[in-house]
Amino acid sequence: MFQRLFGRNRGPEPVEPPQGQVPAGTRVYAIGDIHGRLDLLRALEDRIVEDRRNQSPARAVLVYLGDYIDRGFESRAVLDHLLQPALPGFERVCLKGNHEDFLLKFLEDTQVGPVWLVNGGRETLMSYGVAQPASLGFTEEGLAEIQESLRQEVPAAHLEFMGALPLTHREGDYFFVHAGVRPGVPIDAQQESDLIWIRDAFLKSKESHGSIVVHGHTPVAEPEVRPNRIGIDTGAFASGRLTCLVLEGQSFRFLST
Repeated sequence: MFQRLFGRNRGPEPVEPPQGQVPAGTRVYAIGDIHGRLDLLRALEDRIVEDRRNQSPARAVLVYLGDYIDRGFESRAVLDHLLQPALPGFERVCLKGNHEDFLLKFLEDTQVGPVWLVNGGRETLMSYGVAQPASLGFTEEGLAEIQESLRQEVPAAHLEFMGALPLTHREGDYFFVHAGVRPGVPIDAQQESDLIWIRDAFLKSKESHGSIVVHGHTPVAEPEVRPNRIGIDTGAFASGRLTCLVLEGQSFRFLST
């Protein structure tokens, strides 16, 4: 199970660390895929608050890399949490993940339903109190019933939040995004589908992307540090480990639950 989930855990590789820095006086905390684990998010945010007390920077930025919902059973509660004011003294940036996109697309097109539901959507339905009609399964009628029920249960504030999520964020030499970027395409010309869905073409690339890409999306047992990217999705919904990358000056380190 563990090896199937963390398919890219290949053991240690001798690689050079990324050579980048964030603006002076800034400390960035980037949080990987949450997937409905509010318990882990709260625990990690407590660690972040405590960490900031140590040589407190002039500016502290929290970047959440998307996939707040699905797989875990507290998807609705995670969105409620993110709609509250940011941690005191922190700037906050919440990026869009492919699972937020899944839900939004399903509310417009039932054909998205079967793939979404088997990839964590069922747990999100449960968090909103929406039952899947067992007798109808993935029929057109059943999916339409689920869609209508979900439309009635998802608060407008949740839809507005997910619909307005930016795709990327920059801090100094670092570029934050959910999944990654298409190699060979300028950062500013990337397509949304790649930014929230790309895997192998990006993960296997050794070329420079013009910035060091910080991403989630692909679960790994340990954070993946490469010269051109840092991956921090440690499969929190299954592993119990939610990871945060801390960037300050030219240094980087990790916090986790």
